[in-house]
Amino acid sequence: MKRREFVKKGTLILAATPVFSSMAASLSPINRTINIAVIGTGDRGSGLIPFINEIPGVRVAACCDVLDFRLKHGLKRAGKQAKAYTDYKKLLEDDTIDAVLISTPFATHGKIALDALKAGKHVYCEKTMTRGYQEIKQMVDAAQASGKIVQTGHQYHSSRLYSEVVRLINQGKIGKITTFECQWNRNWDWRRPVPDPSLERAINWRMYREYSGGLAAELCSHQIDFVNWVTQSTPEFVMGVGGIDYWKDGRETYDNIHLVYQYPKGIKATFMCLTSNAKDDYQIKIMGDKGTLILDYNKVWFYPEGGFDQKKTIGDVDGVSGATITNNWVDGKGIPLPFNHEDPSKQALMDFRDSIHSGIQPISNVITGGHTAIAVQMAIDAMDEKKVVYWKDVSPF
Repeated sequence: MKRREFVKKGTLILAATPVFSSMAASLSPINRTINIAVIGTGDRGSGLIPFINEIPGVRVAACCDVLDFRLKHGLKRAGKQAKAYTDYKKLLEDDTIDAVLISTPFATHGKIALDALKAGKHVYCEKTMTRGYQEIKQMVDAAQASGKIVQTGHQYHSSRLYSEVVRLINQGKIGKITTFECQWNRNWDWRRPVPDPSLERAINWRMYREYSGGLAAELCSHQIDFVNWVTQSTPEFVMGVGGIDYWKDGRETYDNIHLVYQYPKGIKATFMCLTSNAKDDYQIKIMGDKGTLILDYNKVWFYPEGGFDQKKTIGDVDGVSGATITNNWVDGKGIPLPFNHEDPSKQALMDFRDSIHSGIQPISNVITGGHTAIAVQMAIDAMDEKKVVYWKDVSPF
């Protein structure tokens, strides 16, 4: 099977069909609350706990972290029903736990996820799914053999706003796509306060290559996942540069990166991530021959090609409610498209619950997560080795 056919068919099969094996029959009954354990109760893990508590049919049954103060913070948010663990392997022995949410440092995702699948747990694994081409393949193989739900934490893949944007693109809203321009800029050193110097690497793990994939894995991965989704493909090759050029503080991961991917049909996608300038913050531009869609965290604008007369109305531009938009052009961005939706992280967790009940793999699954993880690893290799990295040379499946 050709690579492009594999990408399309593999993604569609996982997103639209029952779990890989008949083991789906062993899932918790729909009328029983799903017990989720949060492994890693730092900023992200603890930040997701309130969402879980708001979602009917799920609850945080346990928290696990190797740092005492973070474990206590997670437990405080989870509530009195949550058990405490400092060793995730002991947690996996608990038969009352149905699923785990893995929000530990990037380099530990794969090992924990593999152990969780072996223990018979469903897995929600924060982005990026794992690192290294062979570990990515191990994750895919283990998920397919387990019959369990595996969702990757690219929450924008669950966003109903982003789903609507993909629908508009597929309907030809902006014509033939030629380019994506993506950025995630901040003016911040990306560091967390450290109560004791001995905890520097444990707390600021994003700064150190032993634990982190840097900006490509922690930020750009969301947007890479989106481009894969829209194009229904994976990149053919990537080139890029990065450096530690601004924050001279002992970090090992780059403080700025610039990537260029080529996708099938000549589509180019650029990704810029800065920590020294926050202009325009997070943004994705999808550029076609009929117009441009501009996305931020929770809004989208349509910028038509060929000009726009603000005195005229444009019917049905939102593609959802059929509302007519008049005289609300935003300079530099175009026409805002109104759309109501849940917080993407909360929606992703709701999707995880629904997948466990239905036995149908989520839209952000082990294949889509694996493809994004490969593309991220390609970018890291391209920057580190100062070379063009081709998908055909590195993809393990």
